[in-house]
Order: sequence, then structure tokens, then C-alpha cells
Amino acid sequence: MTHFVEAPHIACDIGIVHLGLGAFHRAHQAVYLARHLERSGDTAWGLCSANLRSSVGLVDGLRAAGHRYHVAEFTDSNNVTLREIGVMQETLFTGRDSTGQQGRDLEALLTRLASSKVRIVTLTVTEKGYFLSPTSGNLLVEDPMIEADIASPDAPQTAPGILVEALARRRAAGLSPFTVLSCDNMPDNGRRTRNAVVQLAAQRDSELADWISHRGAFPCSMVDRIVPAMTETDFARLGELGVDDPNAVVCEAFSQWVIEDDFPQGRPAWEAEGVEMVADVAPFETMKLRMLNGSHSLLAYLGAIDGIETVFEAVSRPEFRTLLRRYMMQEAAPTLHMPDGVDLERYADDLLARFANDSLRHRLAQIAMDGSQKLPQRWLQGAVARLQDGHEVPCTALGLAAWIRYTSGVSLDGRQHEVSDPLASRFLALHERHGDAPEALVAAFLAQEDIIPVALTAQQDVVDAVTDGYRRLITTGLAASLSTL
Repeated sequence: MTHFVEAPHIACDIGIVHLGLGAFHRAHQAVYLARHLERSGDTAWGLCSANLRSSVGLVDGLRAAGHRYHVAEFTDSNNVTLREIGVMQETLFTGRDSTGQQGRDLEALLTRLASSKVRIVTLTVTEKGYFLSPTSGNLLVEDPMIEADIASPDAPQTAPGILVEALARRRAAGLSPFTVLSCDNMPDNGRRTRNAVVQLAAQRDSELADWISHRGAFPCSMVDRIVPAMTETDFARLGELGVDDPNAVVCEAFSQWVIEDDFPQGRPAWEAEGVEMVADVAPFETMKLRMLNGSHSLLAYLGAIDGIETVFEAVSRPEFRTLLRRYMMQEAAPTLHMPDGVDLERYADDLLARFANDSLRHRLAQIAMDGSQKLPQRWLQGAVARLQDGHEVPCTALGLAAWIRYTSGVSLDGRQHEVSDPLASRFLALHERHGDAPEALVAAFLAQEDIIPVALTAQQDVVDAVTDGYRRLITTGLAASLSTL
């Protein structure tokens, strides 16, 4: 059954700017805003979305389509809601264009951010887009892109740099700072965003940094919706439904957004669209990171090194479902402290059902990207808490072993794959140096203190479990390794 929802043509003021014009943003934050506009007719919260690094074609394609596109929300392969989104008013591109020119629309973006009508900036730039240390949370001031923003603050290349320059312009114009709402999968994402922006501002002007720190708002949030990268199969499916839209997005029907309610300049009435406005996002954020995202990463590394392509393929195998349930209920759930009424066992059941949605081709390679940035939040912090309570973490240990193998760029049967990670070259060097000696290789990876907490590697049982898991994977294969759990 197909249900069509057509967007009305309503002109809006731009009140929200989004940094990171990707599929997730188009299927999540933009959908909530579109529903708000359609329900209330409130025209103060039109959307400007900017791509900072790649895909100028998407920006230009949306412009050509009047910034309208479709989202296909699949409950399963037989039931879909096809929604037209019409809340986007402007799309911008600040990365390098086809000629190599940097920042085509940078000035337009900074001008837009300095407008008095813009009161909220949302972000989906991935963990690495904040340029924060995964362990300390401090700004990576020696990163070349951050160094460039410090040297040329009026021509920023990074999301923190763009925010600092825009806030500096607002301060000079006598305007209040906009609220900055991170929607990326990081613990304490609002406070981490504040750290990045304030620390970068301090490199430029201590008074500006103090102004941002004292007057700016950086609420935390938790977002949840499975949005796979589009494939030719997805576009063909939409074509069968009568939709010819190169900017369309396919996703699951489920969607969740939990936001810390701290918006001094005002906000849309998101709660009317099902958004949970709360005083403390942390429990929900940690639950999602450790149970959903942690499970996804287990599937990504263990499945990918065995030639499995999608989440659906993996969870269709009983041994993977057993692994995920054991991980969620024995290693992740006991580390969580949830409000009354949250049933973690039901949450685990719901996650397994969502993973088994046969309408989505959520590629493991997409989930496996940037593991060095993701694993501290998804696995390792929870593992440390579990170990401190005197318990073992065998699923996490096997996952770490699979991640180490994955970073070699070679699957268990010898097929090559791309390793998309900011530290990919470092990992390759470790494999080249220690590849024939599993104990030395695992030790070298576990010694990467900017990724692996010392509290984890101080436990010899954990080191032994990861080493044994790695050796089993490369000698007996995945099925035998899973059977040991």
C-alpha cells in the first residue's frame, strides 16, 4: 500500500540553517519541519541547508527542483508513505567545486547566518566534522583545516569555523547568538559542540569566546531514523511508484527526535510533531549510541569482513540475532540509567525488528565509516563501565577484533574493500608493520590511546579476548568465532 502526502506551496522566512545537507537531514530534521509547516502554517521556520564538503550536484539539483524533493518512508517492502517535502527555501555549497575553487557559496551562507531571522542552526556533519579528540573532547587545534580557520577566520572551511565567523558577525551587529543544535551521534553532542566553537573562538578573540560561552545555547539532542545511502534499486522502486526524483531519499517509517529544551531565541512547536522536548537528553542519547549504534557497528565489522553487504542480510542469520541480543542485554543495557517507564528489553526487540526491515538496503560499508571516531562512544565507554562492575565484554572484544581486521582493507576471504576513516593511513601502517603477528598487531591497535581508553587495555583479560578473537577470525572464520559466544 502506498500513501502519498503532497507538500503545499507556502513561502517561508528562513529561520533555521542546517549544516550538512545529506540524506539523513533530508529524511529527518527537514521532515519534522515540513510537518510543522503543513500542520500549523507557521512560516517563521523555513529552512536553508548547506553542504560544506561534497556533492555540489545535490545542491544544484535541489535548486533546479525548487528545493522540493520526496522521502519514501517504508514500514516494509509492501507499505510506504511517499512524502513531498517543501519546507526548504535555499541550498548552498561551501566545499570545492569542479574547478577546485573553495567556498562557492560561503559568503552567502555567512550572510544568511548573520540574519536576524535565523534563530537556530542545526548540524549533521558526522563526528569528525567537529574536529574534537574522541577521548579528551578538546578541539584538534593542530588539524590542518582548523589551523587554516585560525589563520583565515573570515574564510572558514570547517563547521566550527563557520559558526564562529557567523557568531562574530552577529555580535558585531548587536544581534543575539543563534541556538546551535547538534544532531550528530555523539554523547553530550551539545556540550561537545560548545567546546569546539568556544575553543576555536578563543584562538581568535577571548571576548568573543566569552560572549558565545555565556550567551549562546547549545542544547543536546538524540536523533534516530535508519536512512541508507540511495542505490539504483531504490530509484527504480520509486520510479515504479511514479516518482522520478534524483534528490529523493528512502528510509524506515520509524523516526525519533529527543531535544533538550533550551532555545532562548524561540523554536518551532516540535512537540506537536512527536518530538520529545526534555530537560536531559543524556539517557536517551546513551541508550541509542550503545544499543542501536553499537549493534550496527558489530554488524558492520563482523559482517563486512565475511562478505555480507547489508544489515538485513546479517540479521537474517540466527547467529547474528543471537549476538546482537546478547550484546544489547548483557553488555549495553546494564550500563544505562533510564527514566521510569523505559523498557530496554522491548527496545532491543524493536531494534531487531527494525534491522529486519526488508525494504531497506542499509549497507554495512556505510555504517563502518569513521570507526575511529565512533567506537569510543558506541562500544568502549560502555565496556569500561561494564568491566568496572566486574563483568566481561566478549561481544565488544570480538567486535574490536573484527574492526582491526576491517581496517586492513582485506576481508577474511581476501577481497579488498575501502577503509573510509580519518586514521586509515595510520591503521594501514600498523598492519604493514605487524600483519603477520596477531599478538603484536592487536597490541599496537589497543595502544592507540586517542581511540582506546587506557582503562580498557589495563584489563589483561580484555587484551587476551581481543587477541583470541582476532586469531579465531583469521584462522577458523566468522561462524566459528560467533559460536564461541
